[in-house]
Amino acid sequence: MAKVNLNKVKAGDLELKEKVVAINRVVKTTKGGRSFSFSALVVVGNENGVVGHGLGKAKEVQQAITKGIEDAKKNLIQVPVMKGTIPHDQWAKQGAAKVLIKPAAHGTGVIAGGSMRAVLESAGITDVLAKSLGSANPHNVVKATFHALSLLREPINVAKTRTIALKKVFNG
Repeated sequence: MAKVNLNKVKAGDLELKEKVVAINRVVKTTKGGRSFSFSALVVVGNENGVVGHGLGKAKEVQQAITKGIEDAKKNLIQVPVMKGTIPHDQWAKQGAAKVLIKPAAHGTGVIAGGSMRAVLESAGITDVLAKSLGSANPHNVVKATFHALSLLREPINVAKTRTIALKKVFNG
């Protein structure tokens, strides 16, 4: 199993922008009738390498979104972003959802599906090729994307580990 790079970040003074990925209405049928509640999957990020995700549940949609934002601020990670893209290819899996993210040339844009797009844009990645394989469940796709982003390694650390120059890491 690959070593997970958990670069946890505190929410402190960061300017975070939130995006609602999915809202789910849950119905519980009881003797007295139906009771509705909502769950909201939210992604927050400063568009500069810090991103987090959270789940909020409440009787009202707005309260669920607020709880999701608070939960996302507790789960922030630092992502290595290099010239608007990621340093290397990465594959990850969560449940039946599998994701593949690849670096792209400048000007390509974010080529990804809905759930992955929200995470990658919140992280500040502007050029990336991404593919969601298997399940399209937004919860698992977001978690798999986070796992893939947490597995990314900083190019400087790779150069130090291999004791070679940073240019040689990318140019062979």
